[in-house]
Amino acid sequence: MIQVHRDLQHLPEFKKAVITIGTFDGVHLGHQQIIKLLKAEAAEIGGETVIITFHPHPRKVVSHGKSAVKIINTLPEKTELLDKLGIEHLVVVAFNEEFASQAAEEYIENFLVKNFHPSTIIIGYDHKFGKNRLGDYHLLENMGEKYNYRVKEIPEHVLNQITISSTKIREALLKPDIDTANTFLGYDYFFEGKVVEGNKLGRTIGYPTANLVIENEEKLIPGNGVYAVRLTIGVNEVILKGMMNIGMRPTVDGTKRTIEVNIFNFDEDIYGQVMKVYIHKFLRGEVKFDGLEQLKEQLAKDKIKAGAILDLGM
Repeated sequence: MIQVHRDLQHLPEFKKAVITIGTFDGVHLGHQQIIKLLKAEAAEIGGETVIITFHPHPRKVVSHGKSAVKIINTLPEKTELLDKLGIEHLVVVAFNEEFASQAAEEYIENFLVKNFHPSTIIIGYDHKFGKNRLGDYHLLENMGEKYNYRVKEIPEHVLNQITISSTKIREALLKPDIDTANTFLGYDYFFEGKVVEGNKLGRTIGYPTANLVIENEEKLIPGNGVYAVRLTIGVNEVILKGMMNIGMRPTVDGTKRTIEVNIFNFDEDIYGQVMKVYIHKFLRGEVKFDGLEQLKEQLAKDKIKAGAILDLGM
C-alpha cells in the first residue's frame, strides 16, 4: 500500500531511498517506464521507491496562475495509479514562490539530501531545478560524491515519449479520440463526479440518467459526444456498464454543458454519491434530433452498440 506524505518535517527514515521527481500527470506508458527503472534499482540495492511530486503544478506558480493546462489526473487519481504500480512512497511537496526561489545547491542539500538521504536519484538528462532553473543533471552528479548518492539518467527516448504522450493524450481527449488516449495511457481514462439532480427528462423517455458534477475544475473532461462507459458508485467496487453523454443537449435546447450517465439494468437512488466513470469507447458526436421520439430511437441504438462493445471488451 502506497504511503502518501505531505509534511516534510515528519517524513519517515527511508531505507536506501531510490527517488525520482516529476508531475507524473497521466501515469501513462511513458511514466511507467521510469517506474520500472525505479523499482528495478530499488530491488537491486534493497531500497524503497520514492516519487516526489509537486502541488499545485509548478507551471501555475512560475507563470503566476496564467497557465490553464488541464490535468489528466487529480492527485487522488495519481496516487491510486502509482499504488497499483507498486510505488511505496509518494511525497507531495507544496510548490510556492519560496520553494521555487531556492538556489540549485540549496535544493540538493536542504531539500533532497536533508529530507530523503537518497541512495539513488533517477532523473532526466534535461531536468532543471532551483532558482532560474540553473540546477541540472551534472550538478546533481558533481555533488553525489559529497553526499553519497548515485545519479542515474532516464534515457532520452523515454523522456521524449513522456512529452509526446502527455500532449497526445490531452489532444485526443478533447477531439474526442478516446482510443488514442487510452492507448497512450495504458488504461481507460477515468474521472469522478458527484451525482446531482437534473431535470429528470431522461426517465420520461425510458433512459434515466445520473447527472454528474466534477468538483475539480482542473480535471480534463473529454469532448462532447456519447460514450460507452464502465463505472462504480460510492465505495462499492462492483463494475456497472452504461453510456454517457457529454454536451449541451441540443435536442432539448440545453444552455449549459452537462455530463449524464445512463446505467444499464440499474434502478437505485444514488443522489449525493460519488460515481467513478471509466471511458471505454466513443460512440458518436452530439446531434440535434427532431424531437424526443427521434432521440429515444437513437438512444436505443446507442445502448445496443455500447452493450455489445462492453460485453466483448472491444
